[in-house]
Amino acid sequence: MSVPDITMGSEPTMHVFVTGASGFIGRAVVAELVAAGHQVTGLARSEASASVIKDLGADVHRGDLDDLDQIRQGANAADGVVHLANKHDFAHPEISNRAERAAVQTISDTLAGSDRPFVLAAGLALPGLGRPSTERDPNPAVGPDSPRGGAENLALTYADRGVRVISARFAPTVHGEGDHGFISIIAQAARRRGVSVYPGEGQNRWPAVHRSDAARLVRLGLEKAPAGTILHAAAEEGVPVRRIAEALADRLGVPVKPAPAEQIADEIPFIGGLLAADFPTTSTITRELLGWRPTGPTLLEDIAAGHYDQP
Repeated sequence: MSVPDITMGSEPTMHVFVTGASGFIGRAVVAELVAAGHQVTGLARSEASASVIKDLGADVHRGDLDDLDQIRQGANAADGVVHLANKHDFAHPEISNRAERAAVQTISDTLAGSDRPFVLAAGLALPGLGRPSTERDPNPAVGPDSPRGGAENLALTYADRGVRVISARFAPTVHGEGDHGFISIIAQAARRRGVSVYPGEGQNRWPAVHRSDAARLVRLGLEKAPAGTILHAAAEEGVPVRRIAEALADRLGVPVKPAPAEQIADEIPFIGGLLAADFPTTSTITRELLGWRPTGPTLLEDIAAGHYDQP
């Protein structure tokens, strides 16, 4: 296989294998890569997913996150890999963690010694630092029993084994029209209860990024970032949770009020617990490295635009 020579000053076209290609972030990433002239093959587990990928101008490789042979074949046939798929089984996180680690291990082993790029999705949830987190802060998730199966740290060990691995740490609120993630779930809970709530004084902060900006960051990282790079997909350093609750209340026509963090955690499993966390995040290093300049709407603008009005 001919592996492109990737430097900070040039962006040769590549054949890119993308897992999670039909998802909310994946669709934006595939569209971004195709628009930049790259050939894209997306992993699809169903006919519906395959149709979405084809409509975006990409090829289809059938398989799912548990089909490691198909993931291996897709990675082996490509010049680079973007791994976005995740089970997101909040009720059984051990299942998601196990699948994530296995997929990352498979992709990393397949690319070892080739110097091909591998961009994988990771999380930005690093609360308790007492300051905004940066790209230099290590991820405490180590080992198969840790969040996301410790996949980020596992992948980064391959930077010295001939893989140009890049970790893209996504803000918990990658927002935009069609988002069914955290903010959508919080909005559903507000509709169900008839009130939009926030924990304590609601001054704890969540970083946020529009999915178009996140997609552009992934492309730039794939094209330019050196091995071992950690990128922060955070356009907004931290949106106070109270502001989020108030914006949702305005759109949904419900009152807004504080509530005990424990109550919110019980009513919104997994996500409710995160709602009380404070984890502001900077992306200064990412912006300087890649020339990344977010231009999409803010989180509050997307809420005001009605993107979270309906279930």
